[in-house]
Amino acid sequence: MSTLFSRIGRRRALQGAGAAAVALGLLLWWLLPLGEKPPTGTITFSTGTRAGVYQKYGELLRTELRKDMPGLKVSLRTSAGSQENVQKVASGEVDFAVAAADAVETYEFEDRPGADRLRGVARLYDDYVQLVVPVDSTVQSVADLRGKRVSIGLPDSGVRLIATRLLKAAGIDPEEDIVPRYAGIDTGPKRLGHGIDAFFWSGGLPTDGLERIAKTSSFRFVPIEEDLVAKLHEMAAPTRYYRATNMPESAYPTVQNGYAVPTMAVSNVLITREDTDPRITEWLTRTVLESRDGIGAHVHSAQLVDLRTAIYTDPLQLHEGARRYYASVKL
Repeated sequence: MSTLFSRIGRRRALQGAGAAAVALGLLLWWLLPLGEKPPTGTITFSTGTRAGVYQKYGELLRTELRKDMPGLKVSLRTSAGSQENVQKVASGEVDFAVAAADAVETYEFEDRPGADRLRGVARLYDDYVQLVVPVDSTVQSVADLRGKRVSIGLPDSGVRLIATRLLKAAGIDPEEDIVPRYAGIDTGPKRLGHGIDAFFWSGGLPTDGLERIAKTSSFRFVPIEEDLVAKLHEMAAPTRYYRATNMPESAYPTVQNGYAVPTMAVSNVLITREDTDPRITEWLTRTVLESRDGIGAHVHSAQLVDLRTAIYTDPLQLHEGARRYYASVKL
C-alpha cells in the first residue's frame, strides 16, 4: 500500500511540476513576443536640452529598455530640441527621438532631406507653451513683448519654431520688433530679469528647469489667448497641430496660486526611420507603453501616454515594428 501511495505522490508531483512549467512557459510567451529572445545591438536616442522633459524622459526610458532588452545598448544624445531631433533622425545620425508634431510636419512641408523616410512609433504627451516674465513685469500679452529682450529658444529647437510664429501672429517681427535672446530651459530661467525680460518655453508639465526656480524666484505666466491660436491656424499647414487649452493650476502651484493659464499645446511623437530594425522598434514600442507608470512617477507628463492614442502618430505613418506591437494588443 505504501508503494502505491508513493507512486501516486510522485505522479502528482510530476503533474504539479508540469503545470508549473506550462504556467512559466505561458508567462514567458506573454512577456516575450512569440517566445523570442530580446533583440541586441546599439541604438542612438536624441533627447533635448538639459533640465528639459525630453532629456529626463530619455534617461528614464533608457533604464526601462535595459530591463527589457539587456543586450541592447542605448546611447543618449542631447540636442536643441524638436527641429534638430527631426533632422538627426531623417539624416540617419540617430535612430529614435522625441519631436513635437508641428516640427515634424514643418520638416515634411519644406520637403527636407529624408523626410519621406520618417516614421512614427508612438504619440506620447503634449507640450504646453509657457511664456514667462518676472512677477512685476508690465507684459500682459504676447503683443506687449514689443521692444523687450525676449528669449525665443535655441536655434533648431521646437521652442524657436513656436515662438517666432506666435510673435508674427501677434503682429511682431521677431527680428526687428524685439531684442532676441537665445537661451534654453537650462539657462533661460536664471537670466530672467538679468538680461532677459521674457522667455518662451514649450514642454511637458511641469518642466524641471521651471519647477526648480518656482520655489525661490518670483515669476508669472503670460496668457496666450484663444484668438491668437486662431490666427496661427491661418498660417502654414503645420500650425494645425496647435490647440488652445489651459495650463492646469496644479502645474506650478506656487506660481499659479490656484489659477489656470490660457495657452496652447502640441502633441509629441516618438519618431524613427523606415529602415530601423522592426524587432527593436516593436520591443521599444512595448517598453514605452508598459513603462508609462514607472516613468510617469518621475515625469508627470509621461502619465498621459495611452495605448488608445499612442497609435495616432500623425503626421507620420507607423513604423512596421510599431504596427506589429499595436496589432498584438487589444485597442
